[in-house]
Amino acid sequence: MKQFYYLIHIQYLGFRFHGWQKQPKHKTVHLMIDKTVKFVLGDQPFKTLGTSRTDARVSAEHSAFELFLDEPIDQAWFLAAFNSNLPSDIRALSIEEVDEKFNIINTAKTKEYLYLFTFGEKPHPFTASIMTYFKGKLALEKMQEGAKIFEGKHNFKRYCTKPAEHTNLIREIIHCSIEQNSIYTANFFPNESYILKIQSKGFLRYQVRLIMAELVNLGRGKTTIDKIKDHLKGIEPVELMETIAPGSGLILNEIKFDK
Repeated sequence: MKQFYYLIHIQYLGFRFHGWQKQPKHKTVHLMIDKTVKFVLGDQPFKTLGTSRTDARVSAEHSAFELFLDEPIDQAWFLAAFNSNLPSDIRALSIEEVDEKFNIINTAKTKEYLYLFTFGEKPHPFTASIMTYFKGKLALEKMQEGAKIFEGKHNFKRYCTKPAEHTNLIREIIHCSIEQNSIYTANFFPNESYILKIQSKGFLRYQVRLIMAELVNLGRGKTTIDKIKDHLKGIEPVELMETIAPGSGLILNEIKFDK
């Protein structure tokens, strides 16, 4: 029996969700996606598969999921109906038909994450849904220098949580930088805020949040550039991170599929 495959691009604010993946007794993005698809399609059987499992409170400027159907759909109608019934903190951006060779999990892709943060004076509480506040002063220029060290191929054992025995800890960071925030604005935002921008073809569990926490340690003088370089060599025993940056400042900014 012929199947039909659709790639649906979405964005969402993750603050009230317990991540992407369905979990018992928790409201997740995938749960709301499936509930809405079921409402729109009625009795028509379907299956959905997401491209990335974001953590609790993590947002996405651009994510995607694949929709598997036994019958074709009118794409314009579905996109309009889907958006009309999704909650206000999830939006479908576009839909495209793909073939059976496309696999949203295994297809090569590049992901870019942003981590939005500020420090110094405590900001307006409304910023909490998308921006992390780090107490005290941070040596920003030192953090910017430290961010560039993560670029290239390294052993990220220190910057991963509970890897499986077979997990490949050698990953390549294509780009890593800290820049002044010029992307997100609001009248309640602090005068100055910053973004960690990081790109890779594959991230480990909590990798970006652990890198952000390490850069904060660097900004507070709790670690050094040389120590970070040593950690990235993966020489045993590797001292694991004790803290992780909050999820609410993390945004999956873009996914590029190699189709």
